[in-house]
This record gives sequence, structure tokens and C-alpha cells, in this order.
Amino acid sequence: MRKIQIIFFSGILLISVNGRSQGFLRSENKRIVNDHGEILLRGIGLGGWVLQEPYMLQLSGIAGTQTEIRAKITEAVGETQARVFYDHWIANGVTKRDIDSLAAWGFNSLRFPMHYNLFTLPIEQEPVQGENTWLEKGFAVTDSLLSWCKANSIYLMLDLHAAPGGQGNDIAISDASSVRLWQSGEHKYKMIALWRKIAERYADESWIGAYDIINEPNYGFQNNDDTNGCEEKLNAPLRQLMVDITDAIRTVDKKHLIVISGNCWGNNYDGIFPLWDDRLVVSFHKYWNYNTKESIEKFLQIRDRYGVALWMSESGENSNVWHNDAIRLLEKNHIGWSWWNFKKAGLNCPMEIKLPDGYEELKNYWKNGEVKPSTEKSGQIMMQLAENYKIENTVIHKDYLDALFRQVITDEVIPFRSHVARKEEPLTVYAVDYDMGRSGFAFHDNDSANYRTETKVSVSGNRGMKYRNDAVDITDCNDVVTNGYCVYHTEPGEWMQYTVQMENEGNYEIKTRIAAGEKAGAFHFTINGIPADKIPVQQNASDSWTDVNLKNVFLKEGENIIRFYIDEGGFKVNYFQMQ
Repeated sequence: MRKIQIIFFSGILLISVNGRSQGFLRSENKRIVNDHGEILLRGIGLGGWVLQEPYMLQLSGIAGTQTEIRAKITEAVGETQARVFYDHWIANGVTKRDIDSLAAWGFNSLRFPMHYNLFTLPIEQEPVQGENTWLEKGFAVTDSLLSWCKANSIYLMLDLHAAPGGQGNDIAISDASSVRLWQSGEHKYKMIALWRKIAERYADESWIGAYDIINEPNYGFQNNDDTNGCEEKLNAPLRQLMVDITDAIRTVDKKHLIVISGNCWGNNYDGIFPLWDDRLVVSFHKYWNYNTKESIEKFLQIRDRYGVALWMSESGENSNVWHNDAIRLLEKNHIGWSWWNFKKAGLNCPMEIKLPDGYEELKNYWKNGEVKPSTEKSGQIMMQLAENYKIENTVIHKDYLDALFRQVITDEVIPFRSHVARKEEPLTVYAVDYDMGRSGFAFHDNDSANYRTETKVSVSGNRGMKYRNDAVDITDCNDVVTNGYCVYHTEPGEWMQYTVQMENEGNYEIKTRIAAGEKAGAFHFTINGIPADKIPVQQNASDSWTDVNLKNVFLKEGENIIRFYIDEGGFKVNYFQMQ
């Protein structure tokens, strides 16, 4: 079991893992190790930084790739201002403060999704056909990132996320207008040369953890109808390219691990074996499926058959419940992991980017042709977005981080927010501020995660996708007194737990703020494990907020554990107040 140290920084729970890693990563006895023995990589991807996927900026359906995003920004603000925006975006997105924070929270590795065009010109822009122009900007960005990782004893995994020519039909991840890599010798040669150049520069850097040489190839080589290569049986072009890249790297670097990927977004390894190098790692990606041993069994079999270490190099985009269960599964089977991703305009990430005023106006113009904001206003909106990308301007989701680290090793429940009753002052506890911990210990919700690749039904854990990334359903609140959010979509059997500190014992009245719809409901509290009376909720077609009171509730001095149980659902809960 890991020994952890819990510290607090700016009100955020931080977990520091004792024992710093040293030495080049290598593969021994089907495990990733360093000079101190086996190391479980606990990482996160820096997605959206030098390679923007549209959904990360809530631009799905508006732009298909980063190139299209940039074209729309350029049209709105002008070429000069667009360049300024992207310079600030890269400068603000990842700083030493970001890496310091990620290390403090418990991450010991980072996966850097690289765009090839930061390091070399596209084929069509090369002044001399067949030659490679190297761009210092990409290497300078990598150098800075590596220096911050070194300072924090973090392994940096270099991931070629956008390959020359595009590695598959899911073009958002590769920023490609079409897939040319597999038909073009020029694009393959550029990719091979790029990896040789990278390896040559970083050959002696032990805090470079590995070269993740191709992200999520997804292409049907044998069958054009197999759009993403999930039914591919041979994968011969993919295998040959990875062999050629490995050979090029080994001419200048014989130390670093090389991460290989299967087709079908990294998971189809038919035709890839046997292995061709003794420092390879087999990676796979895991999204929206069940967290059972069966879900990773084929990779465990690959590990045993070929004696190779495994790395789950990309996952996430789910509820805290799913994340916690997945990490427990992976670590139990000695598999390191890298979550996706660290910042975006959305809930399920460690650092949420706040969208600036006017952004929706720009989106509506781009999508529907509505009134175009002025060039000046558009520029202000985009520069504010870049400013919001700084870690100090993001919303830090401590519940997300808690699920990745603390909850993996303990079932202990801790307060999400301090609830302390003062003498003769009513204590208001907002329903969304339930305790922090695992499902079944801090809360229970009937829809706990998205398992859509298994069920074919997409249901997020938190249906409202607001405030917290647990399974409890949270939406905006329009009550007069509010912290902005309330629990909704309540169903029978669901509950939330709250730790409350009372200065004085005695009998209290609990006033609960409820909004019912056209269906009647009911709920009850338990106070330190003892059930209170069931309270009916009257139907209310206007969905207006009202008080429901429970009198003579005994609360002891000190800590009290209160649970709110839904007996008959359909209503919303804003807060309960003890007085």
C-alpha cells in the first residue's frame, strides 16, 4: 500500500506520494521499473494545450479540428490577433505552477500530446521537397516542460498525438483534413525523422519516461468500410511504421522505453506481434466500459504471452465513480495509467476553464450565422479565454482529484466543505456539498457512471454536469438563497451524507428547501445512523421552492453524520437548515 501525506494548498486537498523515482524507466518481468523497483505511473495528459480538440472548448459541431478552430478565430479577430491569442494560450496553459500542482496532487507522470507542426513544417510547406525543416518552438516548449517535470521528479511521456498526414479517420485527435499518412511515403519519412530528432535531443534525459510514438491509430487498411480499424486483422502498415520508427530511434537512443499502440484507437493488436525491441511497452486506452477484469483481460494475456509491460495511456471523461473503480482495477493488476485531460471547458477534469462573457455570442455566430461580434470584442473574448487558461483562474475540482488518489486507497469519508454550527446561528448546508468519498460511503446514486461502450446507452453520472463530478445529479438553482446549484433528478434509494459539527447539543428544527414538480415525493434523514420520520413532498406544478420542516431532531455536541435519503423521487433539493 502507498504511504501518503495529506496537505492543503489554497483550500485544495493535495496528496504527496513519498519516495521519489529515479533513473530511466525500463521493462523488467512484465513491469515498468526504475532504479528503485516497480513504479506505477499515475499520470494525466496535457490535452488541449498545443493540440485543441473542439469538445474541450465546447466547439463540437462548430469546428472539426484545431485547424478549423484557428480559422474561425482568425476570421473573427484577424490574423495578427489570432497569433497573439495562440502565443498566450501556449504560454498560459502549462506553467511551472501547473506542474508543481499536479505533482503535489499525486501525479508522477505527464503525457504530453504533441502536434508535429510545432517541430517541423508540413510536407506542403517544405521549401525543398523531401527535406525536413526543424522548428525550435516545439523543442523549446518541450525543454521548459521537461525542466519543470525534473524539478518535481515527474516522468514526461512524449506522445505524438497529431502525426504528419493524420493517423486515422477520427481527425479531431490528429488535426488532419484527411488521412494521408498511410498512403504517403513522404509523411511516413517525416514522422520517422521527427522521432529520430526528438530521440537525439533527449537521449540522455532520464526524466523523459518514454516515447509514445503514435496516438490512437484508427484506420481500416484492408477494408475502407472499417472506418477506424476495429475489425482489422493484419495491421501490416501500422506494424511496419512502428518498427521503422523504433529503428530510427535506436540509432541515437538505446535507453528509453518506446510505447506502441494498436489500431482502433490503440486497442486492436491483431497482426502487431511478435515484438521487435526489448524496451517496448504495450499501451491501450480505456473508455466508457465496465471496470471488470474481463475488460482488460486481452491485454493481460498479451503481457503474459509476450513478457511485455503494459501502460493504460489514456482514459477518463467519466464520473469519479468510474475513475476510482478503473484505477483500483488497473493498479491491482500492476498497470500504470494516464488520465485525460488536465484542463478543459467542462466538468470532468482537474482544472475547469471558465468561459468568458461573450463566448456564447461568438459560438452562435460561428454555428448559426448570428450577429457577428465586432473584431475588437471578439479579440477581447479570446484573450480573456487565454487568460482563463491560467491555473489560478481555473476551477479546481478537488472531488475529481480525491477520487484519483485518496479514494483509491481508503473508504474513509471526509467533508467536501466545512459545516460548523455556531451558537444561536442557523446552519445552512447546501445539498450539493455532501461529503467526499466513494460511492456507497459518501453518497449513492442509481446512475453512477457512463458505460455506453457496453450498454450502448449514454448516461453520465451527474446528469446536469455541474459543480461536482460524482454521480449525484446537480443542476442550476433559481432559488432566492442559493450557492448556484441544487440536487435534482432524485430517485428512490439515492442518498447523500453530510458531516456537521455542532457547538451545542440539543433538539433542533431542520428546515429543508424543496421544489417539487407534478409528482409527489418523500424523503427522510438519518442522524448518526438513527432514522427520522419520513417527510412527504407535495406535488407542485409551478415547481416553486418551499420549506419542509422536521422538528425535535437531537444533535450531539461535536461531529454528527447526517444522511438525506430519497424515498420517492422527482423533487429538487437546495439546502437544509438547522436552527
